[in-house]
Amino acid sequence: MTDVLGAIVPHGLEAVVVAVELALESGRPSAEHVMNVLARLKSTHRPATVETALAIKEEPQANVTRYDHLRTGVSDVD
Repeated sequence: MTDVLGAIVPHGLEAVVVAVELALESGRPSAEHVMNVLARLKSTHRPATVETALAIKEEPQANVTRYDHLRTGVSDVD
């Protein structure tokens, strides 16, 4: 309980109340659950795409034969 009350200062009362309500809805509320919900509420969403100036000059080629040595003990690695 003290952890939840202590979270009011850094996160704000409204955010803590929302986190407590969500934890209560789960049916198994705990201080750890409330803190987890608070962290997820405060986390920023990553953009769907990231633009960059980097470009691939040569597409990577799949070379599954290099893994054959794990199965057979024979190394075909270049």
